[in-house]
Amino acid sequence: MAMFSGLSEKMSNAFKKFKNKGKLTEADVKDGMREIKMALLEADVNFKVVKDFIKVVQERCVGAEVLESLVPSQQVVKIVNEELTRLMGETNARLEFAKKGPTVVMMCGLQGAGKTTHCGKLAAYFRKQGKRPLLVACDVYRPAAIKQLEVVGAQLNIPVFSMGDKVSPVEIAKTAVAHAEAHGNDLVFLDTAGRLHVDEELMEELRKIRELTEPSEILLVVDAMTGQDAVNVAQSFNDLLDITGVVMTKMDGDTRGGAALSIRHVTGKPIKFIGTGEKLDMIEPFHPDRMASRILGMGDVLSLIEKAEQQFDEKQAVELERKMREQTFNLEDFLEQSRQIRQMGSMQQLLGMIPGINQAELANANIDEKQLDRMEAIILSMTPGERQNPSVINASRRKRIAAGSGMKVEDVNRLLKQFEQMQKMMKQFSGMGKKGFGGFGKRRMPGFRR
Repeated sequence: MAMFSGLSEKMSNAFKKFKNKGKLTEADVKDGMREIKMALLEADVNFKVVKDFIKVVQERCVGAEVLESLVPSQQVVKIVNEELTRLMGETNARLEFAKKGPTVVMMCGLQGAGKTTHCGKLAAYFRKQGKRPLLVACDVYRPAAIKQLEVVGAQLNIPVFSMGDKVSPVEIAKTAVAHAEAHGNDLVFLDTAGRLHVDEELMEELRKIRELTEPSEILLVVDAMTGQDAVNVAQSFNDLLDITGVVMTKMDGDTRGGAALSIRHVTGKPIKFIGTGEKLDMIEPFHPDRMASRILGMGDVLSLIEKAEQQFDEKQAVELERKMREQTFNLEDFLEQSRQIRQMGSMQQLLGMIPGINQAELANANIDEKQLDRMEAIILSMTPGERQNPSVINASRRKRIAAGSGMKVEDVNRLLKQFEQMQKMMKQFSGMGKKGFGGFGKRRMPGFRR
């Protein structure tokens, strides 16, 4: 995650101070903590949060758990990981659903934070879980706000309730809940108005909507790119509305990430979801333990597997396993797998979830996201027979394929070489027998399920 690349690098440098020492002294711990403190402050983490965090970590690190440990450096990382997780809320905070009638989720926040888009993202996320969401256009002030929600709804094929911009937002919200009850919508997202700053008029309107609709959730949408301002906004909204949670947007942005580490501590309210990109499926539940692992460069394998499970069809996975076992995997299968991987997110995001990948190097790496486009163009320029049996592709065919795809012959050669290497790797897997495919436990990566 680009957001934490700078913090990850500085944390890693701080831990290096502990690695070369067989035993740690209190002075060693204090020296390392000073670097961690600076790293957090530079990441725009709230000063009080940093102060409290360092105090707790330092107290634990100068205890017997670390100073008497055989590998003290690992114990320090373990403690920092545990305290980062605790700081961000320990466990994933789920959405609360109403016991009776439709669940009302009131979305609020300042203009530009991404409320309208994230109403749609959340609605689509919960529709996958069997819910019947309704989007409600309560922002009658911002030009084209209603139209924007209608466009989002149309893209996702989710109904949008609107009464135009001449009716009060309070009346719209009240009528929408009744409409949802009558039409079988069990989840209602109220897209409320925002302002450029927190003001009494806005809050009074939101309070009235809250009183009339009795929402199960009041989610504050904040822009992670605004740093400490996001924390201040969260505190203001929480003081006036008593929010139930936070949706943090633009977590894929190149910023310092201090808001994600500060909001829970300052407001006492959890981050429930994070927006990880512009596409309408780029939203995920916030897991403090997984985020702490990403920050410390340990990756996030569980989120990577979950993303894969959402994209890979069960039947396709079984068929892929059969093809790998029988060594009949061809370029058409290769193309299909590549397309499914692309739907999981950008290569930078996916690589950031793999343990051991240096986040700072990843942030500076020039990852060519169009490589998959070029690969697809080459494969689509082949005949069906060539895709199914690449061994027939001789020099003259390579020239034709290169010309047809607008690529060079070297590009075609490179792709075929990569495919050949993949076939060799699959041959090794097939040699492992059924045990090899079944040895992933309850959670298997797609393509290796039984």
